[in-house]
Amino acid sequence: MSSEAPAVEETKNSAIDNVKSFIAGGFGGVSAVLVGHPFDLTKTRLQTAAPGAYTGAIDVVKKTLARDGVTGLYRGMVPPLLGVTPIFAVSFWAYDASKSLILTLTPKRTSEKLSTAELAAAGFLSAVPTTLITAPVERAKVLLQVQGQGGSGPQYKGVFDVMKHLYREGGIRSIFRGTGATIARDGPGSAVYFAAYEVTKKALMPAGSSAGDLNLGVIMFAGGTAGVAMWSIAIPPDVLKSRIQSAPSGTYAGLFDCFRKTVARDGITALWKGLGPAMARAFPANAATFVRFVP
Repeated sequence: MSSEAPAVEETKNSAIDNVKSFIAGGFGGVSAVLVGHPFDLTKTRLQTAAPGAYTGAIDVVKKTLARDGVTGLYRGMVPPLLGVTPIFAVSFWAYDASKSLILTLTPKRTSEKLSTAELAAAGFLSAVPTTLITAPVERAKVLLQVQGQGGSGPQYKGVFDVMKHLYREGGIRSIFRGTGATIARDGPGSAVYFAAYEVTKKALMPAGSSAGDLNLGVIMFAGGTAGVAMWSIAIPPDVLKSRIQSAPSGTYAGLFDCFRKTVARDGITALWKGLGPAMARAFPANAATFVRFVP
């Protein structure tokens, strides 16, 4: 037998694992959007509304229902629903690819198992290619979610109308506004997300068993825990992202300008606006994300 056969078989298995991660991530992402969008809309409106517009998350829901009915809670769902399959698919694929890269770059190892720090590094790296899809999707989603606040009428007819308007306004640069804030949120967030998922799985794994032996309940619990861990650090950059992406052109010169103006106008506590609905969404939405994930 050729000495190249094991290497070929290993490459084939690695490719299959990457495809599985890609598909599982896509299915998981759709589940997360369907479960979590009303919470996400509530979070975004709290983050972007003028001071005093809402007394809290419940007030956002009450006013949204009074104005737009139940369907108002799902305003802006089309962009993430269209983008979630490639977003989550690329995220899970990039995470697996980053783990393989770390193993390749550290050949003198005593174990093939990655440390928690290495898992976090792989999670951070997974956010880099994912941001190229996430940023424009989030830009359209945020604009659709906030329109109608303050008594103003709808500005956009739908996601494609948003994209046409943004392109006319400032070309590709306008569509990708908020990319820096997105990676500031998703880089550290993904690091914590995947590390928390792996650590929780390991903690719940019976002695002598493997990840493949874990039942669905454990996988969902680990996923929900990962979501809570991520959003516990992701809210401040998410607030800045929402404000940059929803504001008229020229309002902010960039991420640090948005930070400075937000703190000057609304105080440091403004950086945690939307924490309640984000955390309420975090566990169920991310538990749903991992329902179809193959450990």
